[in-house]
Amino acid sequence: MMQAPGMLARQSDAMVRFLVLAVISIALMYVDYPDGHYRKKANDVLSVISYPLVVIASFPAAAAEWVSDLFDSEDDLQLRLQQMQDRQLMLQARLEKLEAVEAENKQLRNMLGAAQQVADKAMVARLVAVNPEPFTRKIVIDKGRKDGAFFGQPVISASGIVGQITEANLFDSRVTLITDASHAIPVQVQRNGLRTILQGTGASNELSAPFLTRSADIRKGDILISSGLGGRFPPNYPVARIEEIVADPNEAFLKITAVPMAKLEHGRQVLIIWPGKFELKPGTIK
Repeated sequence: MMQAPGMLARQSDAMVRFLVLAVISIALMYVDYPDGHYRKKANDVLSVISYPLVVIASFPAAAAEWVSDLFDSEDDLQLRLQQMQDRQLMLQARLEKLEAVEAENKQLRNMLGAAQQVADKAMVARLVAVNPEPFTRKIVIDKGRKDGAFFGQPVISASGIVGQITEANLFDSRVTLITDASHAIPVQVQRNGLRTILQGTGASNELSAPFLTRSADIRKGDILISSGLGGRFPPNYPVARIEEIVADPNEAFLKITAVPMAKLEHGRQVLIIWPGKFELKPGTIK
């Protein structure tokens, strides 16, 4: 029985396709054989061809992640910078406080050393108030009659005489400074022993010696120390330094201006002292 020509053509095409597919399959199996030389080369070629496509495909996600990390890093840096600045402020405040405490302790040591030279008993007092009245130089300290303070008691600092207690209350006292217009203190020139009276002027840093004549041996820069006359202030303690001397030919007395040795406008601590022999009590310093 003879087959039709069309059927024979279809069978021939199918056979050709089968053979082609078989050859391709055998070739692929050979290429994909483990440790096959051609498989490795084919993979390398495919990876080189596909790498730019992978990079391009992943670029948007990578760019978005980079931008996000950039902003996150900047925020973190800003936060860390703010934290460091806050810490610096805290450390600076602590340092300033420590320096202030150190300066106060140094001032206290100097005062106590000076007190040992002129008194048998001394007590530290802190400034709690300043009289705001003009031309009146008074302060209030935190020691009163309960601490043994009394009227007329000398008040000193490490560098000079400050004043005296003129009102002793139970828990505090009012101190009249040597610059008060109502205050006077007997002094002498350290250089030659010349005696005079030093008076306050009411100005914050000015004293006057109104009772020296033009023949008096006194010079600018002379140091005036307490003479001890009257028994109120300890002798030989610094009081003031001569700042200016004016000799008016029409006046019998010199116009002498002096400045206190004690820094009356600075510091928060003074010493109240007991000149003479006294029994020490707890909390006092000898």
